[in-house]
Amino acid sequence: MNNSSAITPSDVTRLVIEGIQERKGRKITLVDLSGIESSGVSNFIICEGTSTMQVSAIADSVRDYLLDNARIKPYNYDGYQNSQWIVIDYGDTLVHVFLPQERERYNLEELWSDAKITEIPDLD
Repeated sequence: MNNSSAITPSDVTRLVIEGIQERKGRKITLVDLSGIESSGVSNFIICEGTSTMQVSAIADSVRDYLLDNARIKPYNYDGYQNSQWIVIDYGDTLVHVFLPQERERYNLEELWSDAKITEIPDLD
């Protein structure tokens, strides 16, 4: 997968999930927004880590995983200052890495409840 033009959105999703799982990210949720005109992106991938250190490590792992396996860099990312909620922008896909209490507070799954939501089982 060297040519980034050959990378499909489903490849990006798969690589993001693998990057999350590499650092034991939990409660991975795919939110398919492709059918919602007002969303601006096609996918949210949401997960959580148990500490600010793990949230940063998961976000780093996702960025490294996509760069190493598909030569894809994010357009932008934010949240490393306090590492309670880091968002990584891959254009059509936004990756959200939360601490559990922040995820509960912002409740993106509920906000986009009219989207197709898929839960990915934890590895362990």
